[in-house]
Amino acid sequence: MRKFKLHDGKSGAALTVRVTPRARRTEVAELLEDGTLRIRLTAPPVEGKANAALIEFLAEVLRTRKSRIEIVAGEKGLDKIISITDMSAVDVQQRLQEWIDEHEAD
Repeated sequence: MRKFKLHDGKSGAALTVRVTPRARRTEVAELLEDGTLRIRLTAPPVEGKANAALIEFLAEVLRTRKSRIEIVAGEKGLDKIISITDMSAVDVQQRLQEWIDEHEAD
């Protein structure tokens, strides 16, 4: 199992993400050496479209509501810290891995 850079917080988990906007498709691209998750998004990085697409995609991957996912740092950059409320780092790790395993064959 891959190790993502996840942390437990008071009300949930946090993970580091590097986004690539304007990609051909929205997907989890790779796990970087430092544990950061690289995510490709079809959305452009204008007017918050890429951030909205990232939250929507993570909500789908993690099977949770969009309201439980928040960009807490890096809103205007490519590197972001994402907070997921009411979900432990172990749960996030498991759900990310399940999604990756399901979609690796695509």
